[in-house]
Amino acid sequence: MGKVTVMDHPLIQHKIGIIRDKRTGTKEFREMVGEIAMLECFESTRDLELEDVEVETPITKTTVKRLAGKKLAIVPILRAGLGMVEGMQTLVPSAKVGHIGMYRDPETLKPVEYYCKLPADIEERDVFVVDPMLATGGSAIDAISQLKKHGCRNIRFMCIIAAPDGLKALEEAHPDVDITIGALDDHLNEIGYIVPGLGDAGDRIFGTK
Repeated sequence: MGKVTVMDHPLIQHKIGIIRDKRTGTKEFREMVGEIAMLECFESTRDLELEDVEVETPITKTTVKRLAGKKLAIVPILRAGLGMVEGMQTLVPSAKVGHIGMYRDPETLKPVEYYCKLPADIEERDVFVVDPMLATGGSAIDAISQLKKHGCRNIRFMCIIAAPDGLKALEEAHPDVDITIGALDDHLNEIGYIVPGLGDAGDRIFGTK
């Protein structure tokens, strides 16, 4: 059974407060999203397995810890998920990156997939699916279903802001997926936006509105 973690770290909460503010400009918004993703990644990788390796320091030989087992992959849901990739790669530079493109049909609010490009060995990796917003949950559910079709078994989902509706839907659709959330908000409004939220993350990251 997957676990849900809502981050309570002061630095994460402080930075989420900045990106909620409508006065925060594109450059600062984009930087903050990357920093929040880095901090969430730091916490979400706490259970990665380690192995012992012998090295020689300038003084003597010693045993140190290295990451063991499977390699990592980061799969942003386009386009807003791109804003979280660089911060995560700062911590895990060897992670490969796949992309899944989704847009939300304005009439039905359902996700429509338009692009999917994944590393050839994606099924052998621990996969982090990332999207700043978990609203209805549709895009996340479909992206994870697509990864499972490609043979992925170890999948985690990471977002910055989530609505209770989206969280419930994602848990029900993929109960085996761990979910990391920066802040759990109040509800969705009539047009599917998270309240209080921060508006359209993609538009604010890329300055398109």
